[in-house]
Amino acid sequence: MTIPQRRSGPTRNEVQAHRGASAVAPENTIAAFKAAAEQGSKWVELDVALLKDGTAVVIHDVSVDRCSCSRGHLADMVATDLARIDAGSWFSEAFSGEALPTLAHAIEKLGDLGLSANVEIKQHAHHISLAQLAETVHAHLRQRAPHTEIMISSFDSEALKAMHKLDPSYDLAMLWSELPRDWADILTSIPATTIHLNYKALSFGLLEEASRRGVKVRAWTCNAPHLLVPFWDAGLTGVITDDPNLFLT
Repeated sequence: MTIPQRRSGPTRNEVQAHRGASAVAPENTIAAFKAAAEQGSKWVELDVALLKDGTAVVIHDVSVDRCSCSRGHLADMVATDLARIDAGSWFSEAFSGEALPTLAHAIEKLGDLGLSANVEIKQHAHHISLAQLAETVHAHLRQRAPHTEIMISSFDSEALKAMHKLDPSYDLAMLWSELPRDWADILTSIPATTIHLNYKALSFGLLEEASRRGVKVRAWTCNAPHLLVPFWDAGLTGVITDDPNLFLT
């Protein structure tokens, strides 16, 4: 009889660098993606939003205030404004002059670095429409290198449906801070077969039911590997973390 080997952690392919290796480099920058690759990550998670002129940029917030040395709302910015933004010095002077990347540039660099991406799309109030956001992101993703795999994640099920309509082959993941009671119905309606869940909301019951349904579950954003140890054998698929090195060594 073969005894299943116990898992103490995720496989290398199931460690995603949250906004790049954001524990050691400014989040959502090329520097953070390079750091993730240097640590041995195969995947990075990144956020996408649009500027006033429809330019897709890699950023989590609706303004550049928190993660740059500039100030300004995305709704008031156009592509030519990006040249004045230092997205690195706020984190460390070692990253002075780091650019706030466009999605087009980020996709190109991911290919150069041999990385795949979990692209989180956010529908902000200043976007013209969900269709504009989805079509813009999709157009850039079509330019990716053949070896760059893509999954799409969002807290908005309608955003995932819009991306599925544009390309049914996208791997879709529903993001939740807490699991809703009707989670299985929501996944079916998208359709999606993956949950990205706040690690604090994990439960053995969810993992058992998800496994029965063929649904993958990844935990975000966990930077303490010991907290996930009980869940690997229960069916937890992977982790999204600021510091991938914690799970890769």
